[in-house]
Amino acid sequence: MMDIAVISGSGFYDFPDLSEVHKREITTKFGSAVVHTGRLLDKKVAFIARHGFDHRFLPHLINHKANLFALKELGSKAIISTTVCGVLDPAIPLAKPVVFSDLYFPDNRLPGGELCSIYDEAGLPGRGHYIFSLPFSKALRQQLIAASESCLTEAVYAHVNGPRFNSKPEIRDLRKHASFISQTAGPEIILAGELEIPIALLGYGVDYANGVSQRPTPVETLRSNLRNSQSVFLAIIKRVIRNYVAPEFEGFIYRFG
Repeated sequence: MMDIAVISGSGFYDFPDLSEVHKREITTKFGSAVVHTGRLLDKKVAFIARHGFDHRFLPHLINHKANLFALKELGSKAIISTTVCGVLDPAIPLAKPVVFSDLYFPDNRLPGGELCSIYDEAGLPGRGHYIFSLPFSKALRQQLIAASESCLTEAVYAHVNGPRFNSKPEIRDLRKHASFISQTAGPEIILAGELEIPIALLGYGVDYANGVSQRPTPVETLRSNLRNSQSVFLAIIKRVIRNYVAPEFEGFIYRFG
């Protein structure tokens, strides 16, 4: 049983503060997932680097269903997912953490194009509809906010499929609905909900999306923000774990059998 799980993204490939670390390759019906388990501040932690430890998997090659199902099999009580993001609002400063409050993911599709759901066969036991007012755990969000010295707390995350970045017309449309964008966290949020694992999403703006600012974000600024993101994420996550209280699942699955 894991007290908490962490899923990390670009630039965040290891969790150096974990002790008693074990690398596990967990085989699920959706494929295998590499999970590192260990301890931090007397809490049992599971860690997945969604891109692999050398950014082996671009966004369209990540096996989200295997990753989330592996965390379920390990008995993870909650998930903190992290993502570096493009910023859609020019008034929002770069290099500032954000604890997301809502989700924009209308396609609801996995990278391969199939619909995002663990219910991928007719007649599966426990099949149903995931119903929620908000996709993120309120209790876990509050723990993240309390652990952040300064963060944005009301922001909508937009998920888009990669690996290409979006065109200026696409970004103009997304700006109507969200203030941050990336290519990985949407499926994790939905699958965690279907598996009844509380989840919260912690982000960090590394550049302005295409056409948002008059001048594109310099590549060196993007690289610097990406390098700094891991230490920011780790500091917040460690503070959460220090005072961690496992949250209850707040959504609802309307089941048919």
